[in-house]
Formats: sequence, structure tokens, C-alpha cells
Amino acid sequence: MKKALIGIGVAALVAAGAAVYLTTGSTAAPASTFVLLDGSKKTTADLRGRVTLVNFWATSCVTCVGEMPKIVATYDKYKDRGYDTLAVAMSYDPPAYVVNYTETRKLPFQVAIDNTGAVAKAWGDVQLTPTTFVVDKKGEIVKRYVGEPNFAELHQLIEKLLAQT
Repeated sequence: MKKALIGIGVAALVAAGAAVYLTTGSTAAPASTFVLLDGSKKTTADLRGRVTLVNFWATSCVTCVGEMPKIVATYDKYKDRGYDTLAVAMSYDPPAYVVNYTETRKLPFQVAIDNTGAVAKAWGDVQLTPTTFVVDKKGEIVKRYVGEPNFAELHQLIEKLLAQT
């Protein structure tokens, strides 16, 4: 019963737009193949050597749409220092909506569509959006956010990870 109540509480917080911060320690990012909007593919191995924000989102998610300008600003701030962003649209998001959103908002980073849901499943069975992972240069997940991140805290983490050799 307690677990059910905690789960309901977390879901309510996320629905209200509050972020739930879940530190995962250093776990290797799961082997995945991301299908990008241009039809090309990127794998988890391709993330190595850069600090990467992997953001699971949907065009129908109010919090996702609300945080996207901050994700763009974060990308713009750090992209020249070895930072990247990969936005992964959920399987239920119509591809035409994702393409339209990406083009009209001129998203400057790569966007993938998780058509089968396999990527979300591999990354811890992601079901709530937004869910964001910070992956270090070694390809390890160092932080997971469910809901919108505290961007000041996120920027501090990115700075720290970029400084690592």
C-alpha cells in the first residue's frame, strides 16, 4: 500500500510539473539505436566522448514543450565545449507532429523517434515525460530527472562533467 501511495504521489508531482530528481549513480547507458528524423541512426556508443543530455519527450506533453526552450538554451551554451543533446520522441507521438515541432521550433540538436518503444524500454522503461538522462563522456548515466530539471543545477552538473578528462 505504501509503495502504491508513493507512486501516486510521484505521478501527481510530475503531472503538476514538479521534477523528481533520481540519481542513478554511474551506470552504463543501455545499448540503443536511435532513429533520427533524417532516417540516419545513432547508437549509444556514438555518445561517448561528449556529455550528452538524452531527453524523452512528447509533443502532447505540456511540461516537455515548456522546458524545450531551456533545453535549447542549454545546448547552445555548451555545444562548443563537448556537450550534445538528443531528444527522443515517445512511440505514441505521431511522427508528423514531431517533425513539425522540430522544424517550426528550429531545434538545433538531433531528434529521434522511438517508433517501437524499444529505446524507452531499454532506458529503464520510460513512461513518464519528460524523462531526462545526463550521460558523461564515458557513456555512463550520472543523473536522471523525471519532470523538468532544475536548470541551474543541471548547468552545474554539465560544467563539472565537461571539466572531467
